[in-house]
Amino acid sequence: MNAPSELSSGVKVLDKVLHLLDVVEYSQPVSLQELVDLIGLPRTTAYRLLTALETHGFIRRDASGRYITGSRFATASLLQATPPILTALTAETGESTQLFVRRGNQRLCLVSVESPAELRTIVPVGTLLTLDKGSGGRVLLSDPASEETGWIESLGERSPGVASVSAPVFDDSVLIAALCLSGPIDRLAPSPGQRFGKSVVAAAREIEHAVATADVHGRAKRNQTT
Repeated sequence: MNAPSELSSGVKVLDKVLHLLDVVEYSQPVSLQELVDLIGLPRTTAYRLLTALETHGFIRRDASGRYITGSRFATASLLQATPPILTALTAETGESTQLFVRRGNQRLCLVSVESPAELRTIVPVGTLLTLDKGSGGRVLLSDPASEETGWIESLGERSPGVASVSAPVFDDSVLIAALCLSGPIDRLAPSPGQRFGKSVVAAAREIEHAVATADVHGRAKRNQTT
């Protein structure tokens, strides 16, 4: 197995981290030992750098525990594709919608569209929330509850007055985001999933298609310039 050459900027730590990331992208899926052999770093150093990259969403592990590129690589495409889809979903349902991506042990709100209703949930872009409470966090933790319906709902988990339903967003079978619809529990109870789950899942599929299309166009453009 070959690997890309290391580029030098004069900042040694940054060069090592980015070289490691390049090798993962080029050789994925790849094990820790394979990375150590390819790069020549001490195993403990490689593991420490990989853990940091995983925390920040640049890499993740597949089902076998090998390293692959993470959701951060899809962020630009998500930011471009998601706003009009969330805007349409909010217009259809009357409720606030958000797109979350995982950042370490938290979830980051990447896109947010507020409901026009006077009583609504507000999650500003850039907000960091917990993973273990709320439907969006549970989606990003790959909660098996979504396997049958395609969505996960929550009632008062993260905040006593808030209910939500969320669906996973995939990029080539890799979980990259959670699409969430949220609103006052009095309006969405007893089951936000039964009420809006199909619409949320359909919007998640739209995002997947838009991201895949953007990725294809991006690769084609890069090929034309090389």
